[in-house]
Amino acid sequence: MKLTILSTSDTHGYVLPTDYMRRDQDLPFSLAKAKTVIDQVKATADEVLTVENGDWLQGSPLAYYAARVHPDPAQLTAGYTAVGYDLGILGNHEFNYGSEYLQQAISGLNYPILCANILRAGQPAFGRPYELVKRGGVTIAVLGLTTDYIPHWEGQQNIAGLTFVPALAAAKDWVPRLRALADVVVVCYHGGFERDLITGEPTEALTGENVGYALTQVPGIDALVTGHQHRELAGVVNGVPVTQPGYRGTNVGRIDLTLTPTLAGWQVTAKHATLVPTGAAPAADAVTAAVADPAAKVEDWLDSPLGRVTGDMTIHDAFAARVVESPYIEFINRVQMAATGTDISGTALFNNDGRGFGQVITMRDVVTNYIYPNTLAVVRLSGADLKAALEQSAEYFALTADGHLGISPRFLDPKPQHYNYDMYEGIDYQIDVTQPVGQRITALTYHGQPVTAAQSYDVAVNQYRAGGGGDFRMFDHSKIIRENQKDMTELIADYLQAHPVLPGMANHNFTVLPKM
Repeated sequence: MKLTILSTSDTHGYVLPTDYMRRDQDLPFSLAKAKTVIDQVKATADEVLTVENGDWLQGSPLAYYAARVHPDPAQLTAGYTAVGYDLGILGNHEFNYGSEYLQQAISGLNYPILCANILRAGQPAFGRPYELVKRGGVTIAVLGLTTDYIPHWEGQQNIAGLTFVPALAAAKDWVPRLRALADVVVVCYHGGFERDLITGEPTEALTGENVGYALTQVPGIDALVTGHQHRELAGVVNGVPVTQPGYRGTNVGRIDLTLTPTLAGWQVTAKHATLVPTGAAPAADAVTAAVADPAAKVEDWLDSPLGRVTGDMTIHDAFAARVVESPYIEFINRVQMAATGTDISGTALFNNDGRGFGQVITMRDVVTNYIYPNTLAVVRLSGADLKAALEQSAEYFALTADGHLGISPRFLDPKPQHYNYDMYEGIDYQIDVTQPVGQRITALTYHGQPVTAAQSYDVAVNQYRAGGGGDFRMFDHSKIIRENQKDMTELIADYLQAHPVLPGMANHNFTVLPKM
């Protein structure tokens, strides 16, 4: 007998094949296309288990619309119920809109959610820890795990009362018990790999955010489904077949296990892992029909005008916008300062897809540039902390072999981390990339005076950074002195209502050397 495990992960609410940059797109990803691939595999495979592996509730404009504009998660979850999953798990972004909204969303799904390591009062807070599934006379135990690093990123109001057990510890506890109950044990983990899959060498700081490699070393796991990092991975690691299918439904993860009956039960005698691209597949009618009404409303909402620009706020080159301050980045920092009553702010250009604002600013421009549902926090930092944060951001840059300015490889591999390079407003500073890491901030002033190590400074940042997200250890929740609980998309719209005409200029308060 052959068991095929199919998975999606990190679809982020991209039910339809569009990135919402414009109407009527047919791009090579989406939940709807993944559904078609899943159905095609089901038609030819022996026995199939389908898994949604987390980060499905947040990310797309449709997801935002369902959570914030006309709150009703069914507008989004209808697309997921149309896929026909056997089970699902939680990702870290499921908590972005709070536990109450998450519970409401889960109640609208037609498949169970598994989560063994997020507890409330000592019991699983969301669904069951595991599920036993029968396929062709074989009992399959599926364990659901979520990265336990969520408290480092998420606002406390969204995770109040929850306990996050380390995923590795939960696996070591549960897997032996599941082996006694089932012929096959599958672990579905919304987390990624902390080590090189071939050499086992660490590829990041071993904080516990990602423990996929360590999970492959837990005895008794027959297959491991992963996500979180948006990487495209498939193979056999330490004898365990693993997949990670990328982002927005670009692939479906496929693990094939050949099972042979023995006197002691079924035994895995062959294993294989691969990714099945979805780009060439048509979008499944069942999924597109399920979200047709809210999808049409979202497109109209996205085209609603909010303001206009008299100068130039477009981004033509994302790297250049990180080297020479873009008017768009200065605008985001101005919004953050206005919303928090501060005069220092830091933000990032999160990815390379944003294009800034044209002459007319619509909601489409806002949500396709500012892609995360961040709220804001004000952190009280010492001058030493502020300089340390700038030094860590400055690690984004590296010199190429011929001495030109480039990006440090660790911000590109194993996954892009452009969101961990912050640009600040309200201070003046210089980054000299010719200097050693940790000594690159060669000038730093506030209101014309040098920033001193012992002085305190109030700084507005998103809640991800305020909690130390991105391994910025000079930030933590103890330094937060106040918060603004409005979503940044809403704050941007509010700002544009008060300032409907933007000048589209930047004051170039920071410089990066050597110049491009």
